[in-house]
Amino acid sequence: MTDDAVPDLRASDADRERVSEVLRDALADGRLDMEEFEERLEATYKARTYAELTPITRDLPAGGAPVSRPVSFTKEPVPDGSWAGRIVGGEGSSTSGVAVLSGFQRKGRWTVPRRFRCFAFWGGGEIDLREADFADREVEINCVAIMGGVQVIVPPGVEVVVRGVGIMGGFDHPDGDGRPEPGAPLVVVSGFAFWGGVGVERKVTRAERQRLKETRRQERLERKESRHELHRARHEERALDRETDRELDRELERERRRQGER
Repeated sequence: MTDDAVPDLRASDADRERVSEVLRDALADGRLDMEEFEERLEATYKARTYAELTPITRDLPAGGAPVSRPVSFTKEPVPDGSWAGRIVGGEGSSTSGVAVLSGFQRKGRWTVPRRFRCFAFWGGGEIDLREADFADREVEINCVAIMGGVQVIVPPGVEVVVRGVGIMGGFDHPDGDGRPEPGAPLVVVSGFAFWGGVGVERKVTRAERQRLKETRRQERLERKESRHELHRARHEERALDRETDRELDRELERERRRQGER
């Protein structure tokens, strides 16, 4: 898809930031004076569509390129299932959760905003990020739990920082924190717990769990088949040894008969 094919599409914050970076580079290189830079930067943050953004950098190099070309807004495909494909920008599909003598859940395919706030009073909440998209590479989940609890579930590979405070309560760090995967988001869990708790737990997705179960099942079948093959090989070897012994016995018997006939 070319840039001309998408002039009416709405631009995202990430698109506007890409244009502003080009403008800052042009100012540093002396291609724009301060007045032009401020005018174009203001137009950038006011732009709502690609058609409004594209002319702003049409006469400027993009990303330090030696030839002039406008910033491209063509969305390059990302590898299926990669973290790059899950950093989607925008405002998030849900920004808060409340549980008062009740509960709430955010799970499945949803978009985590840059800041998600939740409150639990004599209730509980579950925030499952395993299949979620993210509005930014760094998101914050702010939890207030009073005589209640909130459980945050993150997939392996996501970096987690816990900054909450507990009074007669606690903020639990995830077990088995390993090295973050390249491109994975940072999740900051903050807030306050009083006679309550906020827990962070790492779990693989259901699909991944099923894949691991199937892999282990296949490995068990292969080991079982290997044992059967070994058993058959040993059985055949013993049978061959017995047949060889019988053949030797017959040969010895024939030799004794020949000696007797002489």
